[in-house]
Parts: sequence; structure tokens; C-alpha cells
Amino acid sequence: MGYKLYRSGCTITQSMFKSVRWKTFPRDFFVAQAGFALFGVAIALIIQANLGTGAWGVLAVALADLTSTTPGVMIILSGLLALILAMLLGERVGWGTVSNMLFVGPWVDFFLIFIPSVEGKLPLQVAMLLVSIALVGLASAVYISVDAGAGPRDSLMLAVSRRFQWSVQRSRATIELGVVLIGWQLEGPVGVGTLVFALLVGPAVQFGFHLLNVQPHNPPPDVELGG
Repeated sequence: MGYKLYRSGCTITQSMFKSVRWKTFPRDFFVAQAGFALFGVAIALIIQANLGTGAWGVLAVALADLTSTTPGVMIILSGLLALILAMLLGERVGWGTVSNMLFVGPWVDFFLIFIPSVEGKLPLQVAMLLVSIALVGLASAVYISVDAGAGPRDSLMLAVSRRFQWSVQRSRATIELGVVLIGWQLEGPVGVGTLVFALLVGPAVQFGFHLLNVQPHNPPPDVELGG
């Protein structure tokens, strides 16, 4: 009986988590960290530009202000929530999914120390916003090239798409609209930058893939900040 239960537990675990390529894991982990660091710069820039952030950034900043913590901490916790929901909906995740959840937030807080908040200087704010979007495209290409699992938020989007038979675009739009509305109600940074990010992040990711010649096994959906 115990053996059968053990075997059953192994089967469940294996069905929930994608296998790890241990032979290339050290290199893959280093590359993924480079992608997470780029995400950290991008998120710090868009927060400090004060023109509005991406959907999950709106929620993270709002919760950070309410709890007197940091955006990075809230990025970790919101990523954990997204990961749990995705797994409850049956989505398989990889080590990269968990690493994304754990490491993007600390990188954000690290770069927020060095990137000052800018207000009343529109040209600089616009430049910071556009650089942030470009970096998201590059970071996405770097991270996804490892093929270690989608980020927790993208995993949730894929799980919703599969469970409710919705398109990826509809699933993404529904989740992010809900996240933005919650963040907005909590006085998060919704602004023109939120719209600009939503419109340009897809092309930025595609350009990042072209620039680095990344050919993932499955073409990724548009990537939210931090995935």
C-alpha cells in the first residue's frame, strides 16, 4: 500500500512539474538570472517613470504602498498566487516558473535603489517608459530561450485558456483587466504608460526574439512584466 501511495505521489508530482535538464542546468540558470535581472531593470524604470505601469505592476505598487513593503515583495507574492491558481487549474510548471516568481522581485527592489523617481520631466519619463518596454522584449527572449517553463502569470493565463477553452488573447485580457481594476481601486499607478505598455509589449517581445534568434518550442504569448 505504501509503495503504491509513493508511486502515486511521484506520478502526481511528475505530472505537475516539467522535467529538469540537469546537464545544462547551471548554464540555463545563469541565463535565466540574466533575464530576470533585465526584467528587474525594466520594471524599476517603468515604476519610476511615473506614467503608469503594466497590469501586474499596478497591483504590486498599490499593495506595496498599502502594506509598507516594496514592489519586489508584492511581485513575489502575486506571482505565488498566480502560480498556485495555475497549478490548481492543472497547468504544468517548470523550475523556471518558480525561479521567475522568486528572483524577479528582488531584482526590482535592487534596481529601485539606484533609479530615481522622475516627475514633471516628460521627455525623460517617456524615454524611461520606452526603454523599459524594449528591455521587457529583450528579457523575455533571454528567459524563454532557456525553455524552463512560463512565468507564473503566463502560466495562469495558459491554464485559464485551456480550462475555459478561451483564446490566449481573451484569457490574458480578462486576467489583466481584473488585475488593473483591483490595482486601480487600491490607487495603483494606472496611466497612459499602462496603455502604451499594453500596445507595445507584444512587438517588443517579437523583436527581442528576432534580435537574439530565439526559437522556442512553443511560440510564447505576449509576456507581462516578470512573466
